Amino acid sequence: MTPPALQVTDLVVSYGPTRAVAGVTFAVSAGQITALVGPNGAGKTSTVEVCTGLRPATSGSIRLFGRPPSDLAVRARIGVMLQLGGLYPTARPLEWLSYLARLYSDPADPGSLLTSLGIDPKTSASTRRLSGGEQQRVKLAAALLPKPELLFLDEPTAGLDPAARLDLLVALRRLSTDGTAIVLTTHQLGDVEEIADEVLVLVGGRLVASGPVADLIGAGDTTSFRATAGLDIATLVDALGSDYQVRETRPGRYLISGLTSPQLLADITKWCVATGVQATEIRAGGRTLEDIVIQASVDDL
Repeated sequence: MTPPALQVTDLVVSYGPTRAVAGVTFAVSAGQITALVGPNGAGKTSTVEVCTGLRPATSGSIRLFGRPPSDLAVRARIGVMLQLGGLYPTARPLEWLSYLARLYSDPADPGSLLTSLGIDPKTSASTRRLSGGEQQRVKLAAALLPKPELLFLDEPTAGLDPAARLDLLVALRRLSTDGTAIVLTTHQLGDVEEIADEVLVLVGGRLVASGPVADLIGAGDTTSFRATAGLDIATLVDALGSDYQVRETRPGRYLISGLTSPQLLADITKWCVATGVQATEIRAGGRTLEDIVIQASVDDL
């Protein structure tokens, strides 16, 4: 049987007395996009650093294609884009990628990679003169040089404008369709809902929820909307009836628990009109990943 691209078993990462990752287990198959999400300090980056061989595990097992991260043959099959670092500040993008390409036996063409990611290979600007979004694209190009079968991305859309972010998501989905396994961490939960096949929710170093996006957010049991913080939700409860519960999960974000129906949406709209509430982002039939991460963080306190 072919081993998964990545197998993490009972991973523990400690920094002195602080346990950053506490017994996390998961696997990633070829062609699968797996997103690690959670609040700051959840253990996402520590997990990626151990998986890529940049940091030792305190205990547990990491296998890339059935082998440890220290195996040089395995390292040639992965690409890594970290949140920090990865650029030589005084080098031009093509210079930097051409240098890195010499480290691989069969690299992708640096100029073609830059072009595909919206960077002019002929630019004379050094990487430190590029915008934050442009630097992100150069770092992604560097991660793609080895034509990786397994790609690790730590906050890949940070600093990207909306158009560039969309282009990156399309590129990642294309890579996964071609068989590349992708592990990414991000706070952009909308991106995760768009492209992830599997989501791992980390809080306090522990894996508190996992599964496909559709399974995590559920269907038909909640409705949410945004409005002014501190609304008198007792009047909304009265308007909806005893089959529904309403709570303000965070300032300006309201969650209604109960079966979603056209009548429920009509009743919410009628209440907004009667009370002068301007509701936005009405979402019927499930929670968002943002709801799940925030609630998991609150439960961990």
